[in-house]
Amino acid sequence: MAAPADHTQTPAERLTGRAIAATWLLWLVGGLYIAGPVIGWLLAALVFVELYLGRKSLALIPITVWIWLAAMAAMLVILWVGHSNFSLGTGQTIKSSIGWAKGWALIALFPLAGAVLDIRLSVIVRAVCRLGMWTLIILPLFLAAPSIGLPETLWVSPLRVVGGPGPEYFATILYTIEPGTGTPRWQFFAPWSPAAGMVAVIYLFIAAQEKSRSWRLVGIAGFLAIALLSQSRLALVAIAIVAPIVWAAARVDRGWLWWLGAAAVLVIGLFGFELVAFIEQLAADFSSARADSSRVRAALGRIALERWENEAFWFGHGVVENGPHLVEYMPIGSHHSWYGLLFVKGLLGALALAVPLFLTLGRLALTARAGAVQCTGFALILVLVLYSFGENLEILAYLFWPALLLIGKALAAPPSGDMATTQ
Repeated sequence: MAAPADHTQTPAERLTGRAIAATWLLWLVGGLYIAGPVIGWLLAALVFVELYLGRKSLALIPITVWIWLAAMAAMLVILWVGHSNFSLGTGQTIKSSIGWAKGWALIALFPLAGAVLDIRLSVIVRAVCRLGMWTLIILPLFLAAPSIGLPETLWVSPLRVVGGPGPEYFATILYTIEPGTGTPRWQFFAPWSPAAGMVAVIYLFIAAQEKSRSWRLVGIAGFLAIALLSQSRLALVAIAIVAPIVWAAARVDRGWLWWLGAAAVLVIGLFGFELVAFIEQLAADFSSARADSSRVRAALGRIALERWENEAFWFGHGVVENGPHLVEYMPIGSHHSWYGLLFVKGLLGALALAVPLFLTLGRLALTARAGAVQCTGFALILVLVLYSFGENLEILAYLFWPALLLIGKALAAPPSGDMATTQ
């Protein structure tokens, strides 16, 4: 179970591997929200150094990554126009621009680093599995905390002075109590429980690529535990949806899969009405499982759409606003990347995410069968697409950045070839 020796790793590999493995330590000191952007910009600096010294070529950067860079740069311009339209002032514009550098910018910088820098899949996978191991080791503390009287929040880090969306990004939280049921719920190193479920799903698919059976089982067990204990409905749905799609995409050139698909189409044709009724019942059960949360999410979406269409169609409102008492004063458009983008950055902002996101999804779907990197990249972009309808992606980029690295690596990998070349 020994990891590759440090002297065999590139500087980029050492930075990423150690940062992932140190996740729990960073959580303890409230440094995760700071570490993600710092790593992203450091890796971008390494890219520019490599290009400047001629050790890497611009030809290594895939067209899809260029589109990501252009789209996220457009997000900044759209932000400035929105601020100007609503006369939000220089101070607020600077603050929001810094927020862009810690959010949307990372969604382009990490794929750039993954495409250009020498960061092996095996290094990231082993670091993720190590994180899963530490998760299993400290898991009993989280489970026992509500019973033995430990406080929900241990402390809020003084690092909060650097600025951020809220104290929860810098807090060391052991558990929370669900208002409706009074039962404990865990968010681990994420700012809230559904975000923990999202990161768990992402890391679970990365850990599944580990070649060592013992490390693979440890990694999968650790993140499956987070997905279950976060009590995130979307995490379980994501695993159930993404896993079979990726499995099929990686084997799309095999004849027996098409016969299996034909049989599935026949079953759907014969029992279509029953299947529709079953799906509708599942959707109803999904919403009723946490009815208050579903109600708030739906109301936030309606408010975001109405105000976007009537007040700021093209460039949005420029900043996030808290909603009324009906939605418990939560930010308008939160819990949904598309509603949030329409409200804050208008139609142009939504297009700036949609174009590269779905181009990447299509590209990696076509190459998923080529090797481990491409298959993993497809799984991860599929998770991000799914979660764009349940979370604000940019605000959580500081947590799921390893997925962005691997997506960039997958985009740069050859569309066909043996798996050994992608490790």
